[in-house]
Order: sequence, then structure tokens, then C-alpha cells
Amino acid sequence: MRSLPDADPGLPDIRSPFRYLWWNARRQSRALLAGIAFATTWWLAQALVPAALGMGIDALRLKDTGALLAWSGILLGLGLVQAFTGIMRHRFAVYNWLSAAYRTVQLTTRQAARLGATLSKRLSTGEVVSVGNSDIAHIGSSMDILLRGTGSVVAIVAVTVILISTSPVLGLMVLIGVPVMTAAVGPLLRPLHRRQKRQRDLTGDLATRSADIVAGLRVLRGIGGEQVFAERYREESQRARHAGVGVARVESLLEGAQIVLPGLLIALVTSVGAAFAVDDRITVGQLVTFYAYAVFLVAPMRTITEAADRLTKGHVAARRVVRILSIEPEVTGGTGSTAGGVLRDSHSGVTLQPGSLTALAAARPEDAISIADRLGHYSDGDVTFGSADLASLPVEEVRARILVADNGARLFTGTLRDELDVRGTATPELISRAMHAACAEDIVEALPDGLDAQVAEAGREFSGGQQQRLRLARALLADPEVLILVEPTSAVDAHTEARIAGRLAAARRGRATLVCTTSPLVLGRVDHVIYVEDGRVQAEGTHRDLLTTCPAYAATVTRGET
Repeated sequence: MRSLPDADPGLPDIRSPFRYLWWNARRQSRALLAGIAFATTWWLAQALVPAALGMGIDALRLKDTGALLAWSGILLGLGLVQAFTGIMRHRFAVYNWLSAAYRTVQLTTRQAARLGATLSKRLSTGEVVSVGNSDIAHIGSSMDILLRGTGSVVAIVAVTVILISTSPVLGLMVLIGVPVMTAAVGPLLRPLHRRQKRQRDLTGDLATRSADIVAGLRVLRGIGGEQVFAERYREESQRARHAGVGVARVESLLEGAQIVLPGLLIALVTSVGAAFAVDDRITVGQLVTFYAYAVFLVAPMRTITEAADRLTKGHVAARRVVRILSIEPEVTGGTGSTAGGVLRDSHSGVTLQPGSLTALAAARPEDAISIADRLGHYSDGDVTFGSADLASLPVEEVRARILVADNGARLFTGTLRDELDVRGTATPELISRAMHAACAEDIVEALPDGLDAQVAEAGREFSGGQQQRLRLARALLADPEVLILVEPTSAVDAHTEARIAGRLAAARRGRATLVCTTSPLVLGRVDHVIYVEDGRVQAEGTHRDLLTTCPAYAATVTRGET
């Protein structure tokens, strides 16, 4: 069997859950059709067994050795067909499950990368994580069930034809009974759909709450808020549990209906068939055939009910996926190009010269963050990069040439070496230089495995200051054309901060660097300082000059009053 296909190079424009499931089915139509063909043959082979068995019993009763051998051979052949088609049906079922599930992972991952910072603003962490935790399984199952579901319908039609041709009364009983029983479970699907959606929403919220608690556990312990958040988590988990119990109630009714309703049909068909056999309206072999078919029909009918359940769950899961795929990024790029040069934000007047080490000191920290976002094209703004508007450049090019490193950046699970060298191309010497510039050598030396040590989720084994230095080393190792650092030393002690400030210029020599900070230790080591107040540049110069010529700047960096 072929390897799993990749998703489309571009993201599909899909706005409804049904269209998403249909699009998935079209993307793997060959595998689906092949699987349906094998599943249909598998079901038909099973459906013909009772008829062949009944004919064999009649041949035995009539002592017709030739017919008995013939029908025995047919039964053997049907068994072999079942074995082969059953294996192939299962292989294609697994393939279609994996294909649909992991295509969904590919699409949502690609969309997450495309959205960037927009994703976290529009959706919670738990809602996104739920796609990979549960939704892909339901979407995969909705593709898997199409094989057996389609084959079961064909099998029921074939059995009905056989029964009607043998006994119209019994055949009509089956023909009418199957749709009636299928329709009987219909009223359960709508409340199941509604309760499943509520459970998924609550589970996603609970995952978000868990992530927040784990990320802020150290702070919670410091302020004594563990009990408060534990109680909130307990309340939310109980709501999720009650929602799950509500889903289980409906599903238990559905499962019970799958047993009770076919059982009623079996009892009815068997009793009527027995009466017909007593009156010699059907043979003994035909009675066995009717009874076997009544028992056999339980499986395809259960499959039809299962198909309705899985397609319902797939529809609920697809709604969450479509919600993610329908989000548009807040900023987009163009097809322009530029050789680089001066990076300028027209709104604030902040200008960053090539090859310079510049500091941005803002009276309000949020102003510095807004300027950094505009310069990095994370929000719209009138920004030029050389001779071109920054918005006219492809987003991928902007991200490769301009790096904004703030304290919201995370450390991910893996080796520390891979965490720092995200491209996997840095030499040991370059890594050593970056660690030296960030004053992070002591962190590596304290680890038993050094750079090969495993980093836990979000780097929780490191202190706030250690994480900040590692993030700085990672940014320096990326060596972008323009590096914008937002408060890169806010969590380190004064001695370490002074060393980082002294080494930063050497590490970024020949490259443009903007440091957003109000730390005098850093401001005193840069080439140029820009002071911003109310979102606009108010003064520029060296740190020493601004201390004497701009009282507002002096008050900001010395934490004094104007």
C-alpha cells in the first residue's frame, strides 16, 4: 500500500464541516473506492453464506451427494473470499483513517504557522490542542466507517432480494423492518450531536486551564494561589465530567437500540419462518437460511447505526477544524523585494540604521511593544525597509530577515542543542559564541549532558533568568539581518545584565539591533538611544546626553519623577 499523502500545498477554502469531510473524501477517493469495493465484497460473501448453507441442508435432506459437494465447495470459496477481502478491507480502513486524520494535522499545523501570533489571539490553547487529541480520531473514523457502512447497505439490499425471491412475506418483513429500526435511532442523534459539542468545548477549556496552571505554577506557589486555582480546575473538570456522562447516556441508549431492535426483528422473522416451515411453505433449509439471515442482519444494521454515530462525531470534530482553517492572519505580505537598509516606523518616527546597536526607551512599556510589533510586521503599520514598504514583502522573507525576540517566546521540548540551533546548521564555535554573549555558559556547565541535555516542556527546569538568557542565545544564534530584543535582561541580576550589555555589541557587529529597554546598564552600552513618549519619538542621542538634556528620559530610566 502507498505511503500516506501530504496535504495540499495550499490551504483549502472550506467554511462548513460537511464540506471539509467531503473534501477529505475526495482527496483520498481512490483509496476510499478501493476500500468500499473490498468491504462490499466482504459483506456480500457473508450475505451469501446463509443461502448456500440452506441449499446444502436441502441437498443433504434429499441425499443429493453431487449438490451437497457443490454447495460445500461454494461455502469454502465464500470463506476464502471473506478472508482475503476482510484483510484488504481492514488495510484500506486503517489507511483511510490515518490519511484523513493526519491530513487534518498537516492542515491545522500549516494554518497555525500561517497565522502566527493571530492564532493565540483568536483561539485558546486547549481548543487547538483538542484537534490533535481527539478530533483527528473522529475525522479518521468518519472516513473509516464509509467502507463498512456502504458495504452493509449493499449487503442488506442483497439479503432482502434473496428473501423476497424465496418468500415475499418474510422478505417484505425485512425490507420494512430495517428502515423502521434505522429511523428509530434517528431521534437519538440530534441530542448526541449537541452533547458531544458541549463536551468538546468544555474539554478544550479544561485543557487551556491546565496549561495555564502548569505554566504559572511557580508564581501561584509564590502568591499562595494554588488552592484557588485548584478549586477552579475542580469546578471545570466536574462540568466536563457531567457533560461526558450526558454523552454516555445517549450513547448507551444508542448501543442498547442496536441490540434490542435487531433482536425484535430476528424473533419476528424466526417465528413467522417456523410457521411457514410447519405448513411446508418453505423447506427446512430455507428456514435455516431465514434464521441465519435474521441473525446476520444484526451486524450490518449495527454498522449503519455505528456509521450514523461516527459521522455525527466527525461532523462535530470537523466544525472545530473548519473554525481554525477559516481564520485569516491579521497581517499579510506581498510579492515585493528589497536589498534592505534603514528600517523605519513612520507612525512613531523610530529609525534603525544598518549595522547599528540602538536602544528604544519608552515611557510606557506597551509603546515599545507596539513599535516592535510594527517593525517586525506582526501588526499593520506604515513601515519601510530600505526602499520598500515592509507590508509589500513576503511574510516568509520578513520573518527570515527581521527577528523580534520577546519574553513571550517559549522553550520547547528536545535537546538544548536543537533548542538553540533551530536550523541545525550552527557549528559548535557559533553556539559557544552565542552562549558567551548571553552569559549562559554556566547553565550548560551545570547540566550533566551539557548541550545534549533534554529540555522539559516550556523549559520549566530553568529559572526565569536562565530561560531569558537561553532565549537571547537562541536569537543571537539565528543571526538575522535585523534583531529586535524586547527587555532581554529584565529577569537577570545587575552583574549579569552588565556583562550581557558589554558583549551584545560584539555579538551583533555589522548587523542592525534594536533593544527595547529602560535599563541604564544596557542604555549606556549602545550606540544610539531613542526615547519614545505617547507612541512618538521625543528625543535621540547617547544615554549620557539624554540624561542631561531630556528630563522625561532621565525620569524614565532612573525610575524618578519629572
